[in-house]
Amino acid sequence: MSGTNSTSEKKLVRIDVSSDTVCPWCFVGKKNLDKAIATSKDKYNFEIIWHPFQLNPDAPKEGIDKREYYRRKFGSQSERMEARMSEVFKNVGLEYSLSGLTGNTIDSHRLIYFARQQSLDKQHALVEELNIGYFTQEKYIGDPKFLLESAAKVGIEGAEEFLKDPNNGLKEVEEELKTYSGNITGVPYYVINGNHKLSGGQPPEVFLRAFQIATT
Repeated sequence: MSGTNSTSEKKLVRIDVSSDTVCPWCFVGKKNLDKAIATSKDKYNFEIIWHPFQLNPDAPKEGIDKREYYRRKFGSQSERMEARMSEVFKNVGLEYSLSGLTGNTIDSHRLIYFARQQSLDKQHALVEELNIGYFTQEKYIGDPKFLLESAAKVGIEGAEEFLKDPNNGLKEVEEELKTYSGNITGVPYYVINGNHKLSGGQPPEVFLRAFQIATT
């Protein structure tokens, strides 16, 4: 059991992450970030805060077929991209699926905001559940049932009542979209201890080096 001295000697690493819940590289980045955190918990205390980003703010709430959407957006490249993402996901121990629906992510971001009001750990766990469901289990990110199931799995209380009113958390999410995402063009985007910036689904060793730089 570690004494209080060893805990106080640990340096704090605060990581602000901008991401979208339909961004596959954001999930890959999260898996690699988690790996880096797991291997350096003896050195640092971590504070991870998730902020919203919308790749397609105009996406329909009712959802559209994922494959069809990517075909329309990327044309002949879409199959090559799917094969590439399948490979990348396999490398982090996951099976990538393009089946199911995609669509507007605003409600998922409202729920992620709500989770943070309860605890950063719950927020981090919720991001994992939403990503697992959307990318590997063909769940639709805009489906209230899926959102509530994910919230229940990580112990978020009052999620149903919160999501029922579409205005709950909306102002706060829109504010964060301006503050944290207004000046960035792509996700995932990480700000470590307020000044060290990284983007993309970086491998664990890049995060480890960033922790070191940000705390010296």
